[in-house]
Amino acid sequence: MGQLIAFRAVQGLGAGGLLTLSLTIVADVVSPAQRGRYQGYFGGVFATASVAGPLLGGFFVDHLSWRWVFYINLPLGIAALLVTGAVLNLPFQRRDHQIDYLGAATLTAGISALLLVTVWGGSQYDWTSPVIIGLAVAGVALLAVCLWWERRVPEPILPPRLFKNHIFSVSSALMFTLGIVMFGAIIFLPVYLQLVHGATATASGLLLIPMMVGVLCASIGSGRLIVHMGRYRIFPIIGTSLMTFGMFLLLHLEVDTSYVVFSLFILVLGAGMGLCMQNVILATQNAVDPRDLGTATSAVTFFRSSGGAFGTALFGAILSTRLAYWLGQLIPGAGNVDTDKLVGSPDRVRDLPPGIKNSVQEAFVHALHTVFLVGLPLAALTIVLALMLKDVKLRGTSALAETAQLENPEAIEPVGAVID
Repeated sequence: MGQLIAFRAVQGLGAGGLLTLSLTIVADVVSPAQRGRYQGYFGGVFATASVAGPLLGGFFVDHLSWRWVFYINLPLGIAALLVTGAVLNLPFQRRDHQIDYLGAATLTAGISALLLVTVWGGSQYDWTSPVIIGLAVAGVALLAVCLWWERRVPEPILPPRLFKNHIFSVSSALMFTLGIVMFGAIIFLPVYLQLVHGATATASGLLLIPMMVGVLCASIGSGRLIVHMGRYRIFPIIGTSLMTFGMFLLLHLEVDTSYVVFSLFILVLGAGMGLCMQNVILATQNAVDPRDLGTATSAVTFFRSSGGAFGTALFGAILSTRLAYWLGQLIPGAGNVDTDKLVGSPDRVRDLPPGIKNSVQEAFVHALHTVFLVGLPLAALTIVLALMLKDVKLRGTSALAETAQLENPEAIEPVGAVID
């Protein structure tokens, strides 16, 4: 497990840069007024990959080996490297910068400590245990040190001045809450399909396609509409409303819920996600100074990822606690069962005697209802945050063009030619 965590951290160093830089490059060469269309394509690709990943992973686990979930990244990574090396030609100018190592270290350590509180609290350790209290205090202290340092370092990793920008502040809060709801809730949908409906890992991936369709259509459609309208605010408002309604619908999942009804539920959820993710990033990029484009994009992406991590940990702890409670209620003497192993082993549940299996499935559904019930007010909070998002007219020039015009007014024509 130590090796797995360490090597996944190495993957994360690359993935964090790729996710942010891809969005920043588009922002560099495409004006905000035209960017909605391209952001929509990004959202569509993200949605496709989010479902194709679990689908391929399930296929590999069912028919090959779990190691193939890592092997498959090798040809994909090599292909991406060759393509970007051959065709990604951007104007380049070297500038000296100071990397904020201390800010990065304190921010990462503080977030990690608070994550461990949500993961370990109430399961491996009591909430009042010295370990949990110590981690909570350490996390808050490290974040306080990070905030203090960021106000003094010449080039902070997260510039405090960005939070003076209303749209950036609202977008960051919205993306964090969105990450909690989105990743924290949908991560249990494949488990529901496998444990309750007896679907294989491959089949559970296929059954998530309606959610992908919702994200794909909403993301691309809203992107095209933004290009024509020149406004973006209405789409996060509709999207967060649909997400909240989708979370409400998931409260009605039962042991005997049909695949058709399940597909409609996640279609609504996916459409809400597609209307939010890329459009909030677009609003942020349109609102900040071109020099802060990369930092602002990485920051809102970081808040979304952090929200997803907190949501997964929080909802996972809730699921484990409530599952243990309901198992004890429905199966005498089963209250001390290791719920993590139970959730992680759908095959073992399928092999149980019918009476016990039905009780386990019912207990899981009851526990899942609590997860979605906790997620519902958080989803409603995203609507409030979306309503706070200001609708600023989209700029008609790209970041590269604006920067070139500021630094050398005579260079705007060549940069414009590159963009065209």
